[in-house]
Amino acid sequence: MATDGSELRAREGVTDSIAGFLAAFAIFAGALAIVWYPGRLGPAAMLVGLIAAALGGTQRRFAAIALAIATTFWFVGMVIAVITDRPVF
Repeated sequence: MATDGSELRAREGVTDSIAGFLAAFAIFAGALAIVWYPGRLGPAAMLVGLIAAALGGTQRRFAAIALAIATTFWFVGMVIAVITDRPVF
């Protein structure tokens, strides 16, 4: 059974796509954390960003940027929630 690596490249392509979608979802969830329960959504967005970074591949840089953005959105959401006396959780 000869393998030329095409199956491995196909798996890497799928993993890269999933990592990209997870990174985009982390940004979206982080943006939601600004306006709606940052104590719940922020850590979840950061976790999804970490998973995307772990999957990595060619999307590793985008996943790292998404993680930084989600963390920033979480922090901004927490500050806004505290200043405006909104619920954090």
